[in-house]
Amino acid sequence: IPSHWIFFTFSSSRYAAMLGLNYTSVSEFILIGFSTFPQHLLPVFFLLFLLMYLFTLLGNLLIMATVWSEGSLHTPMYLFLCALSISEILYTFAIIPRMLADLLSTDRSISFMACASQMFFSFMLGFTHSFLLTVMGYDRYVAICHPLRYNVLMSPRGCACLVAWSWVGGLLIGMLVTSSIFHLTFCGLNEVHHFFCHVPPLVKLACGNRVPGVALGVGLVCSMVLLSCFLLILLSYTFIVAAILRIPSAEGRHKAFSTCASHLTVVIVHYSFASVIYVKLTGLHSQQGNILIAITYTILTPFLSPIIFSLRNKELKNAMKKTFLSKLYLSSI
Repeated sequence: IPSHWIFFTFSSSRYAAMLGLNYTSVSEFILIGFSTFPQHLLPVFFLLFLLMYLFTLLGNLLIMATVWSEGSLHTPMYLFLCALSISEILYTFAIIPRMLADLLSTDRSISFMACASQMFFSFMLGFTHSFLLTVMGYDRYVAICHPLRYNVLMSPRGCACLVAWSWVGGLLIGMLVTSSIFHLTFCGLNEVHHFFCHVPPLVKLACGNRVPGVALGVGLVCSMVLLSCFLLILLSYTFIVAAILRIPSAEGRHKAFSTCASHLTVVIVHYSFASVIYVKLTGLHSQQGNILIAITYTILTPFLSPIIFSLRNKELKNAMKKTFLSKLYLSSI
């Protein structure tokens, strides 16, 4: 990873000590990535992924700016949405710039520490995203099932704690996964058949009798955490649907469900693509197939998320029109 990627102030040695990493004979890895694809497709991939990345950044920044400038959106739901946007910006920043650089470069080497850093940030931010989606599901449950207690249960202090614990949870998962994988011994082979430092291709480079146990343990922990978040969201929506069905008027039911539509859509997209990581660990697909599948949860999901929230959330969409379109209109007069 280029030097500007390491946005923490730790030196490499201090960062290694924090994670307890095990330096071995492998000092760097080679990210094979898209090099196995036809060479004439690489500029096309670069342009497509660059545009999607820029749109992801712009969309999330636009959401954050709208929430910040519009007083009516200073509510718990939009606080969580801003935290979600921040996690998506940082998650894509941990993966996509390096991938874009490799698409146009013949030198795809990445140092041992940079690889560990990329894995740590990608897992930390990915699971923070999952925890925040779970918190947003709880917020919708309280708003619809316990509206009279909403201001008490979702107080500013309580919301800040939920966001903080989401980031702490992501931090712990990132530390656990990264320290587990980089405690393994790498036996000289250093070609990572992926476009970023991910668990399955790195496990294939490790040797020793601890590898199967570590791979199974990491897979189980990540799967169980992801499944737990999904089940909590599912439980929240079970109570939400039951409460909505008790609303006598069709208009009331539609209004109640419309407040959940964008979140529910993002949850379906996020967990549909994220499940691919943990369901498919047996290498049944080709290397190119694995890379294309990885594109869904590293580029496509973050790309779709701001679109869904902007189009499916009527309140946010109207605020964007009010805040930015009116300013553009006034500036053109």
